[in-house]
Amino acid sequence: MNVNQNPPHPDHDSFGLGSFSRGLHIGGAWRPAAGEGRIEVVDPSTEAIIAAVPDATAADAAAAVEAAASAAEGWRETPPRKRSEILRRCFELMVERCEMLARLISLENGKALRDARGEVAYAAEFFRWNAEEAVRISGEFGIAPAGANRIVVDYQPIGVCVLVTPWNFPAAMATRKIAPALAAGCTVVLKPASETPLTAYALAALYEEAGVPPGVVNVMTTSTPGPVIAAMLADPRVRKLSFTGSTGVGRTLLAEAANNVISCSMELGGNAPFIVFDDADIDAAIEGLMIAKMRNAGEACTAANRIYVQSGIHDAFAEKFSRRMAALRVGSGVDVATECGPMITRKAVEKIERLVTDAISRGARVLCGGQKSVGRGFFYPPTVLVDVSPTSDMGCEEIFGPVAPLYRFESEAEVIAAANDTEYGLAAYIYTRDIGRGMRVASKVEAGMIALNRGLVSDPAAPFGGVKQSGLGREGGQHHGIAEFMEAKYIATSF
Repeated sequence: MNVNQNPPHPDHDSFGLGSFSRGLHIGGAWRPAAGEGRIEVVDPSTEAIIAAVPDATAADAAAAVEAAASAAEGWRETPPRKRSEILRRCFELMVERCEMLARLISLENGKALRDARGEVAYAAEFFRWNAEEAVRISGEFGIAPAGANRIVVDYQPIGVCVLVTPWNFPAAMATRKIAPALAAGCTVVLKPASETPLTAYALAALYEEAGVPPGVVNVMTTSTPGPVIAAMLADPRVRKLSFTGSTGVGRTLLAEAANNVISCSMELGGNAPFIVFDDADIDAAIEGLMIAKMRNAGEACTAANRIYVQSGIHDAFAEKFSRRMAALRVGSGVDVATECGPMITRKAVEKIERLVTDAISRGARVLCGGQKSVGRGFFYPPTVLVDVSPTSDMGCEEIFGPVAPLYRFESEAEVIAAANDTEYGLAAYIYTRDIGRGMRVASKVEAGMIALNRGLVSDPAAPFGGVKQSGLGREGGQHHGIAEFMEAKYIATSF
């Protein structure tokens, strides 16, 4: 492991962080929170406080919903072509400001700059894709089978939407929700994670510059998300909740939303299997695993969490893969040489430590890493474990870090059963040269998304989402993403 003990850092003041934390963005204006609270933003690489943002209260939540509701009719009646052009401009501005946004993400999130640049490109693409889809929303026309009447179906915006996003992809998780909502004609209130609020505020200013009218996108940060979100869900004008985060929090929000029968989209936890058969191209599988495991240093819901390698190639695969992991350069996210940045918080490091310690106590062997880094910053080294017990905590929980546990398997039936032995079902990865086997296994693995001989599954043009305890609904795709923000109105008529 290569650790950059003294990573270079930009001067936080010269970076202009104050411009990204000047207030809540409600109704097109930057305003202080109703209370006096502030939320400190910490650089995970150094543990330094780099900014502070307003701490919204339930009163601010009410103001944000009011702003979104007041802007709803005007945005709904905006011609689809006009909405499309505004979304396209959002895309163009994100591409133009890619380096600034990437450095901001790296600074507040800690992810390697190369990953942050990839995130900005991915996040921007949701605006381009939905700009194209905004003008293609169409209804349906038919005749009833009995011939008694015509069937007309009109698709209308669902209404005011509350969007709740996590810290691990502060740009992409926001645009994946905002872009289709705006394309559908909805107005939104975004509650980003308090760990990474600066990106959300920077993007709010960008949307305004692109021509998004006041009140269409409102952004507010809070250290008390429970009561603040509950206050919004209690407002009858809110008709949609879209949440990305843990399964536990998702269950709580579903219960809250049920009180007002609010439509919900839930992108929740994952426990992705990565299956490598004996006939796989080992080098290609390792390249794919480096992406599936180490994208954002493993802090991704789609990250490979349980790596199953067939016994015929297990040892060779483990040896080669551990060399690759050990060679990764660990350091500050804003250092261009960094390949693995810090975890988001000290608590995240402590969780990883607990999972590794438990696995070792149950017989796992460490091939590389396995011990917390010393010094400032929330670092944990890339780690590979073999002989991991399937009943260890690591086999049952999301790791959310740069730790790769390998499990040996013998047969196709055995690995399918193991892959499905979890409450989650978000993503899965399969490597084999036999396309028939690949498709057969993909059809039997319980996951909403399968990457076959690929280490990356996400694409704005494809429906993103899971089954079982991994969520409800889909984001992205040809029509799936916009459909989540629309309701079908059936009109019966005769002529």
